[in-house]
Amino acid sequence: MLWITEFSGFFSAALAVILLSPSLQSFSPAAAIRSSHLDAYFRPSPSSDSSLRRNFSYRESPILRNADVCRFSGGDHGVCNPSYVHVAITLDLVYLRGSVAAVNSILQHSACPESFFFHFLVSETSLESVIRSTFPRLNLKIYYFAPERVQSLISSSVRQALEQPLNYARNYLAELLEPCVNRVIYLDSDIVVIDDIVKLWETGLGPSTIGAPEYCHANFTSYFNGAFWFDERYNETFKGRRRKPCYFNTGVMVIDLKKWRRFGYTRMIERWMEIQKVERIYELGSLPAYLLVFAGHVAPISHRWNQHGLGGDKVKGSCRDIHDGPVSLLHWSGSGKPWSRLDSKHPCPLDSLWEPYDLYEHSH
Repeated sequence: MLWITEFSGFFSAALAVILLSPSLQSFSPAAAIRSSHLDAYFRPSPSSDSSLRRNFSYRESPILRNADVCRFSGGDHGVCNPSYVHVAITLDLVYLRGSVAAVNSILQHSACPESFFFHFLVSETSLESVIRSTFPRLNLKIYYFAPERVQSLISSSVRQALEQPLNYARNYLAELLEPCVNRVIYLDSDIVVIDDIVKLWETGLGPSTIGAPEYCHANFTSYFNGAFWFDERYNETFKGRRRKPCYFNTGVMVIDLKKWRRFGYTRMIERWMEIQKVERIYELGSLPAYLLVFAGHVAPISHRWNQHGLGGDKVKGSCRDIHDGPVSLLHWSGSGKPWSRLDSKHPCPLDSLWEPYDLYEHSH
C-alpha cells in the first residue's frame, strides 16, 4: 500500500484504545453510530415523492437585521466578502423541513443575521425555489452535487440510508465552494442552534483542519472490523497522531478549507473508500473514512455545540435526555426526528425545543 507510506506523517504513533470515564453523559459506541449524520438521507419510495412535493409550503422567515455592533462590510454582497460567516447544509427532499428550521434557528439567535452566507448542497434542483421563497433575503448559493461524482466509491453498508450519495457531499466542500471561502461550518439537517453560532465560527483550530466535539470514552475499535485491526497494512494507521484518536460526530464540524485543499483530504478520503470497496474494513458508510483521516488530528470543540443523539436509537427512536453541561446546539441524530414525532402527536419532551423554529405550514 504505497499511498499509506506516502502519508506516513498522518499514520505514524501507537493507538492506545482506552475507555475513558466521560466528563459528560454520552452514548455507547453503538448509540454513537446510530446518532451519526448517516441516517439523515433515506430516500422515500417514488410513490411518496409526489406527496412530499405537494406539501412544500413554508412561511416566509421574519426579517432580521444586523445589530449596530456588527462589523459587516456592506457593498460587496458576493460570496467572497471577507465579513461573511459561511455555513454549509444539505437540502434533502425528506429532511428539507429540518434544514429550514436549522437555518431559521441560526438567524434567530444571531446578533448579525445579515452577515451569514449559506451554501446549500442539493442533488435535486427543485428544492432551490423552496429555500429562496422561504428566506428571500438570505445570502445563499445552491450547489448541485451530482450523485455520480461519488456513486462508484460507495460500498454497501449495514443500512441503505448510509449509501445515499448526498451523505458524501461534505467530502467535496473544498472543491464545490469558491476558492475564496477559506472556512465553513458544516451542519446536519436535524439540528437547531440556540446560541450565536458566531462563537462556533470563531473557534481556533490551531494546526488542525477540522474541529468538532469529540467523545473519547467511546470504544474506538468498534468502528472498524477485524479485517482492519488484524491486517498489518492497516492496524498501525493511527500511529503518529497528535492526540489519542477519538470518535467525533461529523454532523457539526468547523472546516479550514484552505488547509483541506492544500493537503488534498478529499483524495485521502476517496482512497480509503476505494480500499473499503475491496477489503471491507468497516460497515458504516461515510463516517469511518473521516475517522481514518482525521481522528487524532481534530481540534476539540466544546460538547455544548453538539448535544447529539436526541433522535433516539435506530429501532425504537426512543426519547433521550440532553447530556450534562451547557447547550448551544441540539442535534436530533438517530432515527426519530422532531417534526415526525410532533406530527404524529407522540413527541418527546425535548422536541418542544425544535418546534419554535419550524416554518412548515400544514395543510388543513
